[in-house]
Formats: sequence, structure tokens, C-alpha cells
Amino acid sequence: MAGADLAFEAGAEHASEAGERFVAESEGQGYYRPLWVEEPADRRRLPDPVRTAAVRAVIIIAVTLIQAMVAFLCTLAGSWLAFPMVLSSVASTVVATWGALDVWVTRQVWNQRNGVVSEPSSTARALRRERRKARRQERTAERAKERIRRRGGGAGQLSHS
Repeated sequence: MAGADLAFEAGAEHASEAGERFVAESEGQGYYRPLWVEEPADRRRLPDPVRTAAVRAVIIIAVTLIQAMVAFLCTLAGSWLAFPMVLSSVASTVVATWGALDVWVTRQVWNQRNGVVSEPSSTARALRRERRKARRQERTAERAKERIRRRGGGAGQLSHS
């Protein structure tokens, strides 16, 4: 233990700021150093339906790999369980392929419905902008019609009194 302390003290002379804080803490100065530092994510997290499909696919694929390994080992051992395990592995492979395709399809559907807004050239953003503009124009037209109706239609009226 004493050798480790000596090695630490020798390394502490050339330590970074974090190391110096640890030395200060061990001397009783009471500095708290967090276990990790949170960094901002490079990418946005997956939407909930896509993430759910991805988790489901990973679990199915993991079970399929385990089944294939057990089938292989049962075949090597000459066990009676080898044939049923091979059949279930083939069925699981079909299900795992479906799971992987489900992730892809779910992501495509989500992107189509909600639009890809991460890029400045996103077509979904332009479409939304056009829809907002059309709704705004409809609202102003409705307000103008309502204003005319409240005034009595404006027919034959020369003043606002």
C-alpha cells in the first residue's frame, strides 16, 4: 500500500487539474469530484415508436443467436434436442428478420408523418410553413367576413354611427 501511495505522490507532481483536486481531497480539503461529466448528445434520441421497435428487435435477435448457439452445441453433442432447436432457430431467424425490418419501416413511417426537421433543406419544414400561411390567411378572411356581418353587411350604410 505504501508503494502505491509513493507512486501516486510521484505522479501527482505532473498530474492534471483533476488529479490535483483528488490530492487536495485526500488531504482533507473536502473537494467533491463528480464520477462523470455529462456531455451534450451529438444526435437527437430516437422517437419513442422507433426506439420501442429497436429494443424489441435487439431482444429477438439476441434470443435467436442464443438458440442458434444451443442448436449448434446440441448437434455437436448428438443430443435429441438438436433437431427441435434447429427448427426453432430457423423460425426465430424469420422473426428476427421481421423485427429488423419493423425498425426500418417504423422509422420511415415516423419520418413521413412528422417530417425530418434536422436539416435546413427539409421539405417537411417548407410544407408546414405553407400550411401555417394558408391557415393564417383563412383566419384573416374569416375575421373580415365576421366584421362585415357585425356591421350589418355594409349595404346602404354611409357612416359607422
